[in-house]
Amino acid sequence: MSTLMTSISGIRGIVGDGLDPETIVKYVNAYADFIEKGKVVIGRDSRISGEMFKEITAGVLMAKGINVIDIGICPTPTVQFNVKELNADGGIAISASHNPNEWNALKLLNGEGQVLSPKEYKSMINNLEESQATFKSWNEIGKRTEFSEGLKNHIDAILTLSFLDLESIRKKKFKVVVDCVNGAGAYCVPDFLRNFGCEVVETNCEKNGMLVPHPEPLPENIKKALKKVIEVKADLGIVVDPDVDRLVLITEKAEPFIEENTITQVVKFILSKQAGNVVVNLSTTRAVDDVADKFGAEVFRSAVGEANVVKKMKEVDAVIGGEGSGGVIYPDLHFGRDALCAIAITLQHLTEFGESISKLKESLPEYFIVKKKIEVKSEPEKIINTVIKEFKNAKINTEDGVRVDFEDHWVHFRKSNTEPIIRIIVEANTKEKAIVLSDKYLQIVSRRQVD
Repeated sequence: MSTLMTSISGIRGIVGDGLDPETIVKYVNAYADFIEKGKVVIGRDSRISGEMFKEITAGVLMAKGINVIDIGICPTPTVQFNVKELNADGGIAISASHNPNEWNALKLLNGEGQVLSPKEYKSMINNLEESQATFKSWNEIGKRTEFSEGLKNHIDAILTLSFLDLESIRKKKFKVVVDCVNGAGAYCVPDFLRNFGCEVVETNCEKNGMLVPHPEPLPENIKKALKKVIEVKADLGIVVDPDVDRLVLITEKAEPFIEENTITQVVKFILSKQAGNVVVNLSTTRAVDDVADKFGAEVFRSAVGEANVVKKMKEVDAVIGGEGSGGVIYPDLHFGRDALCAIAITLQHLTEFGESISKLKESLPEYFIVKKKIEVKSEPEKIINTVIKEFKNAKINTEDGVRVDFEDHWVHFRKSNTEPIIRIIVEANTKEKAIVLSDKYLQIVSRRQVD
């Protein structure tokens, strides 16, 4: 059974089991027809299969008459930034994000450097179905340029953001443990931090193409970094996923800062500098609403997924947005999740806050999220539609499954895009309450399967 998964988030699969050269040729061919002409920026994360897929991707684009700007191994947000910076017509980031070594993916970007919208993705897929395998003659093929300044462009733009006071941050001389899971972050995050005068202690920053066995930066996977923070008496720890679009923070006490708090503290900081709207997805903490309320800002919620958050941010002209997974989107830089940008914001926030990162965590509204999932026998969407009947008198949002808001908690039921399961996310003001409520909602879904 093929592992290939296709969605607006990308073309993803296990190398040699669904994701093979033929698949890359097919999808890049369709993407090239979507772009039509011009130039495309490509970059990849550090995994071993990346070089092969980059060569195939570049070859197909050139065969379609499209010029390729190759920016090498870099974060996905660096590809996104350079699409706009270099006035390109599109971009492809070759990275399977937090998936392990055997996986890879194509993340397809539009001319704004953003993940394809549902409408754009549908247009691209139509090309696939119509099999427009039309290649150019020898004298019309595209050219390939290796551009080594892509990462520098991105970092320089971050370092000149209006709210940054580099001298103040440098005076703090933060000691930072950095875990890059041997991904693209190893090529930039340690040096990026040194721009801020940080003393950097590296772990899992090997440039050998082999990600750590479990590269998703979940609490159970970052024990090495947690231990290192205590060992070297660091002021904070930073962990990024393989393509550096999500930021995970560790306090000086070697406790996870928690990604929901990452977006909350970023929203708090940006709203202290800029008035405007905020966008987060439907599964993100209510703490964002509490913080925004103090600044008189309005929070809008989108369906889960970067493309959906960006779409809503543009609609409401948001000044900051993101997701509770540690993905921060700052539109003054570019419309994409960006851990490097989030690191800069965090260092400035910590500097102005004047106390430890654990104290910063304590200053944020405290909620507890519990996530569960249940395998379903019939169509998840139908079950969710019947679940809605349980909450006809409550405040509900049906943009992505159903989110129901109560005075003391909220619950979000949503189907998986890749498995026959329904995810249940509950947030309450105590962990005990969140656990009890998640069990209750699990039973409701289970009962609806039988009804």
